Amino acid sequence: MQRPNDPLAQRALLNFNISGSDLYDLFGKYGPIRQIRLGIDNNLKTKGTAYVVYESPDDAKEAINHLNGFHLMERYIVVLYHHPSKQQASALAKAELRAREEAVAEEKKRLGLKDE
Repeated sequence: MQRPNDPLAQRALLNFNISGSDLYDLFGKYGPIRQIRLGIDNNLKTKGTAYVVYESPDDAKEAINHLNGFHLMERYIVVLYHHPSKQQASALAKAELRAREEAVAEEKKRLGLKDE
């Protein structure tokens, strides 16, 4: 039963020493994987997060049902659906805030006002 609004991507909170191949081995049991992206910091160390994208929403749902709370590498993992609309709304709000701040700065400059 495939519902068109089901997301294909999941977000997982993981052990900091996990590798991409570990994730392919674990998540691949539930269906074909389109992509796995590990969250990494500026030092190329994992942040304990990953995005797993399945070919089918049904496979993503199956993986969530079986892997959320699964004990992996001395940590219980958390697996959630990824909701890009929330991220897009957040990015839009940040962009609007930056635009307003720039407009205020320009108006202050035009009026000769200084920040104290």
